[in-house]
Amino acid sequence: MSTGSIDFDDLEKRPGFFVTSKPEQVTFLPDPERRPRRFTLISVDDHLVEPPHLFEGRMPARYADLAPKVQLDDEGMEYWLYDGQRHYKVGLNAVVGRPMEERSFEPSRFDEMRRGAWDIDARVHDMDLNGVYASLNFPSSLPGFAGQRYQLGVSDPDLALAVVRASNDWHLEEWAGTHPGRIIPCQVPWLLDAELAAEEVRRNAARGFRAVTFPELPERLGLPSLHTGWWDPFMAACEETGTVICLHVGSSSSAPTTSSDAPADTIGVLFFGWAMFAAVDWLYSKIPVRFPNIKICLSEGGLGWVAGLLDRLDHVARYQSVYGTWEGIELTPREVMQRNFWFCAIDDPSALEQRHLIGIDHVLLETDYPHQDGTWPDTHELLHQQIGHFPAEDVRKLTWENASKLFDHPVPEAARTDPDQF
Repeated sequence: MSTGSIDFDDLEKRPGFFVTSKPEQVTFLPDPERRPRRFTLISVDDHLVEPPHLFEGRMPARYADLAPKVQLDDEGMEYWLYDGQRHYKVGLNAVVGRPMEERSFEPSRFDEMRRGAWDIDARVHDMDLNGVYASLNFPSSLPGFAGQRYQLGVSDPDLALAVVRASNDWHLEEWAGTHPGRIIPCQVPWLLDAELAAEEVRRNAARGFRAVTFPELPERLGLPSLHTGWWDPFMAACEETGTVICLHVGSSSSAPTTSSDAPADTIGVLFFGWAMFAAVDWLYSKIPVRFPNIKICLSEGGLGWVAGLLDRLDHVARYQSVYGTWEGIELTPREVMQRNFWFCAIDDPSALEQRHLIGIDHVLLETDYPHQDGTWPDTHELLHQQIGHFPAEDVRKLTWENASKLFDHPVPEAARTDPDQF
């Protein structure tokens, strides 16, 4: 653990981070009834669990036997075997549909998860129960939220590239392709060469990908800093193709901490913190200045800090003659932040009241299915309590229109006018 942060591998060992350790026997709650739909809804932050068959028939012949495979150990625990390493937590935090007292970093077996975590037909069924028209899905534990475990430290870079490509093929063809319109395609990036990463973004955009997940703070993974210019070819490709860069908190395999002996609650409270840190890092890297049409979406970072950060940007800008960082740039840091960044809410009632201070066209919603703090199956009721009193135009923008525009993901007229028509 480094100062001020904790690695995900250490996080699950922190006493009390979740209510309990893995139960001896899993309990599944009864299947809920379909919830009333109050509006059309797009969720821009959910997760999938990579199914055991993901790589079957998708790898080059010479790497077919080396692709990640689900194995069973002597104690009956499932794990992914990849490049000689065992990766447990196959369903990291995929605990939707189970009692709160059973929720932990497990399950570690597919039969301990609600099927919607890893099966696309079951996922769309659960989206229908919850009234979610479309969903953008991040990877899970095997690849890491930004695909880093597919490639960092892997002995053969060519194997890693084949795995990344196979994963993206599966995501587009099966996960997003089985039920057209219901999943917003989000690719895993190549992280070891910025030029090749750019080529992959262009190739994937041409076949339908609208987004790319990316480490919010790449230097924490041992990758080049955002301030070096090393990533510019990748950024140029994202800008050129309109590919949205999605920065999920925790995509740098760590979370912020306070004192070493502070209770685990502090980690849960501060989990959003990397989103604010990332926003400042990306802004002052001047990536959105060099690439003025780039789109950066901060997922699971919440909204509560955004208005305060905008004020702080204005305050610090008054001393620009001291810092000298922002000289010769037409727009202020606040203006660039409000132009190039989008922010996502999961349970932010106070911050949603500040939507116009943040910029209502840049506020999105999420459900975080199938994770512990997700809002399934009661997302509509929760949102109704928080935004139901807003003007109809504001509700429309927050629930689906902003996401539809950002990700260039059309919503059929019938679903736009009547949420029950999907």
